[in-house]
Amino acid sequence: MSHRIAVCSGSFDPVTIGHVDIFERASRMFDELVVCVFHNVRKEAYFSIDERRRFLEEATAHLPNVRVDAFSGLLTDYMRDVGAQIIVRGVRSVKDLEYEENEAHMLHHLDPGVETVFLLTNPAYSFVSSSGVRELAVFHGDVHGLVPACVEAAVNARIAAGSIS
Repeated sequence: MSHRIAVCSGSFDPVTIGHVDIFERASRMFDELVVCVFHNVRKEAYFSIDERRRFLEEATAHLPNVRVDAFSGLLTDYMRDVGAQIIVRGVRSVKDLEYEENEAHMLHHLDPGVETVFLLTNPAYSFVSSSGVRELAVFHGDVHGLVPACVEAAVNARIAAGSIS
């Protein structure tokens, strides 16, 4: 049996406990899981790519078969470079599923060898989103329990420094 490598990509701005739950579950399904920070040129990032990589590395340190990377460009090109044929996507709602289904079809169109695996979000985390965390931070809301401790500390440091926008 071949070494099964899966990729879970996203902006992870910031990584949430819902993301970590998906990483944990996917890491049990595949020999290797590559969590990739995707540089989305259409979005202004709250945290830099380096910060997001560092957060992801800390949040997944307990998962020995998970590695963190970053990329910009076509996901299918990146997957080919790392030898992956499976993409893992977390789905919180029907709205997420509709979006992710279209993305999966586009990826399959670009590379017919790529398959997408959808993991339903744990219902306890279904309301947690990176955009919701960013909005809470802007209004100095408490992000405890929504993000890994490293992200919570970074958000609180920004609030304390007055550099939240």
